[in-house]
Amino acid sequence: MTVLITEAEIALADPCALAARLVEHLVEHGVTFETRDGSTVADLGKGTGTMTVRPGTLTVRVEAADDGDLEMVRSVMASHIVEFAPEPIAIRWSGFSGDGALFSNFRELRLVSAADVTPLLRRLTFAGADLARFASADDLHVRLYLPPPGLAVPEWPRLGADGRTLWPPDERRPALRYYTIRRVDPERGLVEIDFVRHVDGGPGAEFAETARPGAVVGMAGPVGRTIGPAAFHVLAGDETALPAIARVLEGLDSAARGRVLVEVAGPQEEIPLAAPPGLTVRWLHRNGAPAGAPDRLLPAVRDGVWPEDGDVFVWIGCEFALAKTLRRYVERERGLPKSRHLIVGYWTRERAG
Repeated sequence: MTVLITEAEIALADPCALAARLVEHLVEHGVTFETRDGSTVADLGKGTGTMTVRPGTLTVRVEAADDGDLEMVRSVMASHIVEFAPEPIAIRWSGFSGDGALFSNFRELRLVSAADVTPLLRRLTFAGADLARFASADDLHVRLYLPPPGLAVPEWPRLGADGRTLWPPDERRPALRYYTIRRVDPERGLVEIDFVRHVDGGPGAEFAETARPGAVVGMAGPVGRTIGPAAFHVLAGDETALPAIARVLEGLDSAARGRVLVEVAGPQEEIPLAAPPGLTVRWLHRNGAPAGAPDRLLPAVRDGVWPEDGDVFVWIGCEFALAKTLRRYVERERGLPKSRHLIVGYWTRERAG
C-alpha cells in the first residue's frame, strides 16, 4: 500500500511540554498513542501523526494513504500545535505549498429529501458526486459544513499555508458539525444522514428542521473509527450515537455476541435494529429527565454481562462529560487497554445540534 508522508520541524522553547499537552488533549477525544524509537505516535484513524522531541525543536511527521487523508491528519496536528503553543510559531510542511485549494476529501452536496424516522430523529438524503470514499465500513463519520443563516451557499474551508484549515470570514463561514453516515450509495450518488432534534436548537438541528430540497452543504471525510475485533461487544450511547450503532450492527457477523444499550427520550424514539441473535438490545428511557446525566447509561454499562476472559471491545458515544466518566470506568475498573475501547463525547450540554 502506498503511504504519503509530510514532515515539519517546528522551533519551540519547550517542545516537550507542548507534545505532552497535545497527547493529553487527544486522549480525551479517544485517540490512542504508542512510543516507537523514542517518538510518540498518534493513531488518528485515517493516518498517523508522529512527534519527536529534540532540544528546541518538535518534529512532526504525518503519514496517510491518500491526499485527502494526509490533508486531514496534517490539519488536525497543525491546528492543535498552534492552539497549544505558548508563543507564535511557523510551520512549513515538506512537499506542501498550501495554495488555498479545497480539501481533496471535500464534496458539495444538495438536499434531496427529508423524512422523520422518529419524533426526534430526522433523516436527510443528499445527492453528490464521487462518493466512493465515504462507503468505508471502517469510518463512520463525516465533517458536515452547514450554511450560516441567510446564506444559501457559504464559502468552503480551504488548505492554509501552515496545513491548518483556512476559514472564510464569519458572515460566510459554514458551521462545522460531525455526523454519522447512515447509508451511502456511490453508484446513485446518494448519502443519508440522521439529525437529532434538540430543544435548544443548534446549526445541525436547525438545518434539518428548516432546509428544503436544493439546500447546499459541504461534506469531508470520512473520519472516526468503528468497533475493534473481539468475541464480545458492548455498544452503548444516546440518540446521537444511534445512527452509528445501527450501522455497526448491520455490519456484524451473524455469530457476534454482546449487548447494546441505547438511551432515548422514550419508547417513541426506539427504532428497529438489525442486531445478530447473540446481541441483546436494551432501551433506556429518560421519560422527561435531562439527556447526558450519568444515572442511566453508566449503571447499564457497568452492571451488565462482562466476559470473564476480557475478550471484549467497548464502543460508546454520548455526552462529553459522561464519556470521560465511562472511559475511566472501563480503563480503571474493567482494566481494558485503549486498544479495547472507543468512547467518544458526541456533544456537550453547553452546545448541542
